[in-house]
Amino acid sequence: MKLFSPAFQEKSPIPDKYTCDGRDISIPLNWQDIPAQAHSLALIMDDPDAPGGTWVHWVIYNIPADCPGLPENLPGVEILPDGSLQGLNSWKRIGYGGPCPPGGTHRYFFKLYALRQMPAPAPGLTKMELLASLQGHIIEQVEIYGTYRRSGT
Repeated sequence: MKLFSPAFQEKSPIPDKYTCDGRDISIPLNWQDIPAQAHSLALIMDDPDAPGGTWVHWVIYNIPADCPGLPENLPGVEILPDGSLQGLNSWKRIGYGGPCPPGGTHRYFFKLYALRQMPAPAPGLTKMELLASLQGHIIEQVEIYGTYRRSGT
């Protein structure tokens, strides 16, 4: 399974456009080689370098397995037109919240899970609730990360 973004190279800076210093719109992602037995996909974006512990930026799941990726600027709604569901980020908001580190360079991990089934059909889950529901259903997973440092920090 491969995960990548047309917006940044892995381990490289995420453009301002996708951060609190820009338009703060969701970043586009694409994937390939999803296992044939996958029924759905889930994605979590988080920052393990946040001062108070890992900060969750995006929780999206129930993504159809035949979906080739996520376009930029997805709306912050619980249910997307294709049936994908969005959960709560650490700001307690539904959908994407871009990088906005208080200082220094932070890493933003995008973790994609291929699932046998989607065991959590309700929107609005937190990262921990989603991960608990995925136990025993993950076929394969892959992750990439980008970095971000705010000007002057």
